[in-house]
Amino acid sequence: MYSVIETEEFSEWLAGLKDRATRMRLSRRLDKARRDVVGDIKPVGDGVFEMREFFGPGWRMYYMTQSAAIVLMLGGGDKSSQVQDIQRAMQLAKEL
Repeated sequence: MYSVIETEEFSEWLAGLKDRATRMRLSRRLDKARRDVVGDIKPVGDGVFEMREFFGPGWRMYYMTQSAAIVLMLGGGDKSSQVQDIQRAMQLAKEL
């Protein structure tokens, strides 16, 4: 099982989503990750990965791993802000 740790930036992003159904669906994805079911993921560089969701505007949640059992959530966004979201997640990963 993975321990999923959320950065403050990630928690604020998720809590700030206006659509409750979207928040719940993305939270369920994190629950699955805690049970070792990460689903559709893609490396984006510098040890950062994106969990991809194919609903709405194409939600993405960015993370890195620390040891074999810790997933550190860095940020999120959708396809419209993907380039900036990836750059920010990579910056956070370097800071951590």
